[in-house]
Amino acid sequence: MSPEAPSVAFDRAAACYDRTRGGTPEGTRKTIDLLVGELGGRGRALEVGVGTGQLALPLHAAGIPLVGIDLARPMIDELVEKAGGRSPIPLVQGDATRMPFGDQALGGAYLRWVLHLIPAWRNVLAELARVVRSGGVLLTSLGSCGGPRLEIQARFAEVTGVSIEPPGLGWDAYDELDEAAEALGFVSRDLLPIREMQRDGLNVFVDGIANDAYSWTWKVEDPDVLARAAVDVRRWAEERYGPLDQIPLEEWETVWRAYDLPA
Repeated sequence: MSPEAPSVAFDRAAACYDRTRGGTPEGTRKTIDLLVGELGGRGRALEVGVGTGQLALPLHAAGIPLVGIDLARPMIDELVEKAGGRSPIPLVQGDATRMPFGDQALGGAYLRWVLHLIPAWRNVLAELARVVRSGGVLLTSLGSCGGPRLEIQARFAEVTGVSIEPPGLGWDAYDELDEAAEALGFVSRDLLPIREMQRDGLNVFVDGIANDAYSWTWKVEDPDVLARAAVDVRRWAEERYGPLDQIPLEEWETVWRAYDLPA
């Protein structure tokens, strides 16, 4: 059997990550409330793909003891800079498929928008089943991609010839995730979805293509090809949807799932 492809590291996205990803202040508050409710009182929790600290920093401020792991050193550096030059939580640059933590060392773990970037995502689940102690919980949000954004991505794939399919677990593939987690001893549990307005409009999304902000745009190695594709995609999107800066923001739903490890 051939080895799995490597995980996608976000080194090149560090400088623009907070401008191009994340929720609204209201959505972030709801997310933190949900995570605090699930992780509180369990001891130290792990964030897989801690990134720039969009979740870790407010969770720490809310009193949740944390440790973070990320493959990309520049993302960790952004977190440290945001924290004033010194991280308030332990940080590890490392591979989530081979975590440097002891067995049953943690009371819980969570990850958001990560498993689609990891071809060996099942290995991540196995590692989490190892490092989270009995009675602990794993919280996951896979993210989703649909509507005009998915159609715009499809147009980008058409004009560049690259695939926009995630290299790891697919968007919204909770049935597949449930099956894999339950095989490792987790018990899946529904959580109430979080509803919020989109933070950015389609104009910002298309700007991100021109600025090479997304992991699927990185597959285009020639900057001239990327620039031409960005112009084509913008023209196509404006013909289809109208002026991109005038399209009203839509409400969207963030889904989290809980996976308990029975005591």
